[in-house]
Amino acid sequence: MKTASYTKYTLDFKNPSGTSRGILRTKETWFIILEENGHKGYGETGLFRGLSMDDVPHYEETLQWVCKNIHLGLDELLKKLISFPSIQFGLEQAFLSLQSKEPFVLFPSSFTASQTSIPINGLIWMGDSSFMKSQIKEKLVQGFSCLKMKIGAINFDAEIEILKSIRKEFSSSEIELRVDANGAFAPKEAMGKLQILSELDLHSIEQPIKQGQVEEMAALCAKTPLPIALDEELIGVFSSTEKNELIETIQPQYIILKPSLVGGLAGSTAWIALAEKNHIGWWITSALESNIGLNAIAQFTATLKNKNPQGLGTGGLFTNNFECPLEVKKGTLHYNNTNNWKFKL
Repeated sequence: MKTASYTKYTLDFKNPSGTSRGILRTKETWFIILEENGHKGYGETGLFRGLSMDDVPHYEETLQWVCKNIHLGLDELLKKLISFPSIQFGLEQAFLSLQSKEPFVLFPSSFTASQTSIPINGLIWMGDSSFMKSQIKEKLVQGFSCLKMKIGAINFDAEIEILKSIRKEFSSSEIELRVDANGAFAPKEAMGKLQILSELDLHSIEQPIKQGQVEEMAALCAKTPLPIALDEELIGVFSSTEKNELIETIQPQYIILKPSLVGGLAGSTAWIALAEKNHIGWWITSALESNIGLNAIAQFTATLKNKNPQGLGTGGLFTNNFECPLEVKKGTLHYNNTNNWKFKL
């Protein structure tokens, strides 16, 4: 008989990490553990406070309900948990893990065989100019050819100067630059800022205005001088009808998928199919999960063979993450299967 339990875990940031929503010092997460016939399966339900649709007071009560009703099976549970995308993702992982010969190899591929790597972007966190510049230098030394810089927290002119300083040294063919505004721009000022940013030969900007302003976002995407990627905009859009309506109304240049926020692997797959149908680019990003969730996202992503740099470089952010085969090497995520998992709760 299959049984389930869960446990909470708090991840501690090595350095306080700045976003337009404030400073992050810790990150709560939960793990679902399935057991059957002496085998165990593990999944991470990576709730993101202040951003996840399922950031609700009865989150742990829902995890308790899931564990008591695990006999319903994955498909039925996913239907009942439509408004709990992070729990959906955790369950998908746990069921795959339980079925696997190796609990942390969910999608066997050339990636898990250590034969191929996934290109990723180097993430530059918000802070003062000197802090951001020091991060950029570090990422360039590490061999990244794609940098993603979070903007919108410090003075816009200062952020432009930082981007200009990169462009003076590296052309767009040498370093791909992405920026993520996390909805920081007011709709009235957004087009002017996009025009200024576009002069720096950037790849794209994520979520220039806050989610939920569909008409304003559609107007921006129709006339933007810089490709726009929807990120937070996808959160809380559950039905296929709603997804289709959002994509056809806004018609973005890209969408960005965080499985913990958009309904796990099944939700991400649905968004990808819709994007490709509408000739919209996409890539996948982690949402500050531990290495358990990051591992699942990376292995899933590797099977999709998307050539865009992915947003999967968050594993090294925490002091108490779990040792695992995932390694960042020369701007790629590599699975070194000579390294063992050390997962203890």
